[in-house]
Amino acid sequence: MDKPRLLQNLKLLPALEARLAQTFDVHRLHEEPDRAAFLAAHGGEFEGLVTSAAVGADAALIGALPKLRVISSFGVGLDKLDLAAAAQRGIAVGTTPDVLNDCVADLAFGLMLDAARGMSAADRYVRSGAWRGAGSPATAPFPLGRKVSGARLGIVGLGRIGSTVAGRALGFEMSVRYHNRRPVPGAPWPYEPSLLALAAWADYLVVIAAGGAGTRHLINAEVLDALGPRGFLINVSRGSVVDEAALVSALVGKRIAGAGLDVFENEPEVPAELMALDNVVLLPHIASATVETRQAMADRVFDNLESFFSTGRLLSPAPLPVAP
Repeated sequence: MDKPRLLQNLKLLPALEARLAQTFDVHRLHEEPDRAAFLAAHGGEFEGLVTSAAVGADAALIGALPKLRVISSFGVGLDKLDLAAAAQRGIAVGTTPDVLNDCVADLAFGLMLDAARGMSAADRYVRSGAWRGAGSPATAPFPLGRKVSGARLGIVGLGRIGSTVAGRALGFEMSVRYHNRRPVPGAPWPYEPSLLALAAWADYLVVIAAGGAGTRHLINAEVLDALGPRGFLINVSRGSVVDEAALVSALVGKRIAGAGLDVFENEPEVPAELMALDNVVLLPHIASATVETRQAMADRVFDNLESFFSTGRLLSPAPLPVAP
């Protein structure tokens, strides 16, 4: 039996590429010098597409693959996947949920601790030699930080990862509340229907909402003003969820205490104003970037495809919209 033809839209972990090549007839679109010409000539040959949350698959790419039956995406972000175009054609879309919950939650707490205690800034203080001169007229002592244990944690988006973040808060004896579009059945933490009220209550506001048009700039100037000069914003979701210009203004004006950011609106571009601030921690979108989690994500990409082509079902399908 012929192997299903698979189009690969980005460079993947070598072990995953090897597994895919053993099971499928794979072509690497990202290595084509003229993608448009290749798709025009050969797009009708492929039943499967492998992509990622960062690269996605837009309507044009999906439209160039008339025999496409399944998309397997490395990651859980959906904002760069045209789910409506996939749904209209009945194309199954698989992602890699659950396997990255722990690492993203761990990083959220790492950002929270770093932003509150100034660990990255303190590291720079030591490396610069300022610690040796602390107390002299020219060098100020390193400033006091803020306590995380016992503080109030607001979570924007109580999905799989948000629930894991809330669970981590137990060890820090934090009070937890959350905001979603609607309450989560059975959730043990209080639901706050008003995002502004949650921000005003919280010492730390962790954003783990899905990206896309529905959440674009959900965290805006009004929310940041509600968070206030003693509050910290932590974003491990998508850069589009936060109005970055409003955040820069709030940080520069010290209308919020600080921020920890793993994602940005125009990655890998980061506003110069953020680079210059010591009250913000900047990371290069690494929430799931551990050896163990990336391997688990790679395994799920393969397993989704293997399951689909053998049973017609994905192990972890994305929530597709209803086709018009």
